[in-house]
Amino acid sequence: MIYKIELLCIGNELLIGKTLNTNAQWLSEKITKLGGEVRRVTIIEDDVKTIALTLKEIVRRKPNLVITTGGLGPTFDDKTLQGFAKAFDRKLRLDEAALKLVRSRYSKVFKSRRYELTQPRLKMAMLPKGAKAIQNPVGTAPAVMLTNNNVDFLILPGVPTELKRIFNDNITSLIRKKSATSYFYETSFRINGLLESQIAPLIDEVLEEINQLYIKSHAQTGEGNKEAFLELHFTTKSKKQKTSENRIMQALILMTRLLSKHKIEWMNLNRDIIK
Repeated sequence: MIYKIELLCIGNELLIGKTLNTNAQWLSEKITKLGGEVRRVTIIEDDVKTIALTLKEIVRRKPNLVITTGGLGPTFDDKTLQGFAKAFDRKLRLDEAALKLVRSRYSKVFKSRRYELTQPRLKMAMLPKGAKAIQNPVGTAPAVMLTNNNVDFLILPGVPTELKRIFNDNITSLIRKKSATSYFYETSFRINGLLESQIAPLIDEVLEEINQLYIKSHAQTGEGNKEAFLELHFTTKSKKQKTSENRIMQALILMTRLLSKHKIEWMNLNRDIIK
């Protein structure tokens, strides 16, 4: 069974280019290697109405799991949980388990000093009805899990160190279990001195010969430059790990043969292009 996952990244800073969306890249890589399949990555602004509408759209696509990032902190622009409450008609309430986690974290931060649970701090313990708080071992805002219309949601903070720790502690084993019949395998192949348009027909030949394979070409440093090269990225999934590995090896062997076959044909063109 394909375990379908969508990522929803929330934050104005992502849309204006202030912050690079490294969370989406990290999560996508982790999920893929665990056997899950990321179907879509969406980035939206810190706006309650936008968050609610986007969540409703996602539910209609019926993924197995949705992971959201950002918007769980104490400031005015942290509106993710408000968006969930609006989308699924669940009132926000002070969650005792979440409050305990927030209080525990501040006790460690302030140590023996006195502190007050101000409204911004209490805000991080306000969860939609039916949601479950998850401990954030390296930050203040708890993560949250909830289910709506048979779609599971993992709501993570946007701070990368916090997100990674919570994901590894709580969701890695779930994805691996749900994707137990799918093994992902990948490798890369570097080619110097050829244009992407020259490689394209060879990729087609390999894909026609070998099923359930994906090859992506990545042009590096600009075509036609002396330092330019292509990276071919081979990926596949299978119910058996050995099948995935063998499929990639067959593709590499076939690609090597095709490159060798066409080498003389391209040699004169390469001399003209690369000077």
